[in-house]
Amino acid sequence: MAQGLQADIKEILAKHKINPDHVGMVISLKDQNVYENNLKKQFIPASISKLLTSYSVLKNIELTQKFKTELYFDGKNLYLKGGGDPSFVSENLWYLVNEFTRQKIGVIPGDIVVDDYYFDDVRFDSSRESERVDRSYDAPVGAMSFNWNSVNVFVKPGPTENKEAHVVLDPQNTYFTLVNRTTTKANKLSRELIIDVNQKNRTITVTGDVLKGGIEKAYFKNVAEPELWAGDNLKAFLLQRNIEVKGKIKHGKTPSDANKLVTFESKSLSLILADMNKFSNNYVAEMFTKNLAALSGETPATLSTGVKVIQKNLKELGLTKDDFTVLNPSGFTRDNRASAYTMGVVLKAMQNDFRYFPTLLESLPISAIDGTLKKRMKNTSAAGFVRAKTGYLDGVVSLAGYAGQKDGDIYRFAFLYNGPQDEARVREAFDQVLVSLLK
Repeated sequence: MAQGLQADIKEILAKHKINPDHVGMVISLKDQNVYENNLKKQFIPASISKLLTSYSVLKNIELTQKFKTELYFDGKNLYLKGGGDPSFVSENLWYLVNEFTRQKIGVIPGDIVVDDYYFDDVRFDSSRESERVDRSYDAPVGAMSFNWNSVNVFVKPGPTENKEAHVVLDPQNTYFTLVNRTTTKANKLSRELIIDVNQKNRTITVTGDVLKGGIEKAYFKNVAEPELWAGDNLKAFLLQRNIEVKGKIKHGKTPSDANKLVTFESKSLSLILADMNKFSNNYVAEMFTKNLAALSGETPATLSTGVKVIQKNLKELGLTKDDFTVLNPSGFTRDNRASAYTMGVVLKAMQNDFRYFPTLLESLPISAIDGTLKKRMKNTSAAGFVRAKTGYLDGVVSLAGYAGQKDGDIYRFAFLYNGPQDEARVREAFDQVLVSLLK
């Protein structure tokens, strides 16, 4: 099989005009590599770095771990205390508010004070790409985070031509001021739809034309100050339960004499890991890594300490500084380095540990079914039989994970490309390799 597979891969790379020198690849079955190319050459891995983070998370965080978010009250101020939950969203905030409502406290005479001192106050670590963007994949990190520290902007054409389109922020909040400068058009669109976020002034301005009769579209934009974002939404949710907050939203610590009134516990670790891997969520990767630091005893927790935990776990597998460079746990950087060999070692370690392997598999995108592989390998022999993490940066394409045969054999594979070829062609080539493997 190895000889035939080698010929197939050579043909696939040539067909897509991919220089083999720009590719690191390994395909393994049990303890044998059935194909390899540039096995130990270092490449920028992009988001398959999250597999290294996943390994460390599964080794260090119990599957039963729940991250806690708490409400305290001292008779004047209401304290929202974050415990590093990467998955805290609107439904969870509603739980806190509904539980608080039963305390029969109708007015908060003071402030909402948000306590996120479980982590440090570095929102955008220097290990990330240095240029900030307002998209949700570049969301900030904080121990008290809400809705992935992003706001949804829904845009739908209005019923009347040359009138405003419907633009709604979700959740509705006072953190952002919405400026709607859109126009619903019946035929020709003369202006591109642009959503501009001014983080300093907390203003979202939507301009451009929207085609009448079109469907509603959602756009996701990050926030700059997660603690105030969480506090503002808490205030809005309380108001919907007729609980008035007299004061402001502030950042501070919970006093020791405040009374704990409500605790919310996060969903399971396996579901949060899927949040990270299915859609390659950089924010969740960094939240996990700061939790690694916190669980190691650091207060407040820093990303650099969490990254050291990841590095330590990789070295425990026999990997050395010549095999990898991990500076950012999400892979949203051009400074990480890994080889196909490094990825193969980690994939094997996870596959061989039954305690972790089912959880990891469940977290990975499935070819032709969901996540970042939903549209890939459709109507092929590989559809539904590949579970893998994708990676992408300019000039970087990667894919690593597991491919299952119908007879139950499971291949491990890692493909890394750094070069000038069009990324779509590289992705197609990688997919064809897996189709050939599973034919």
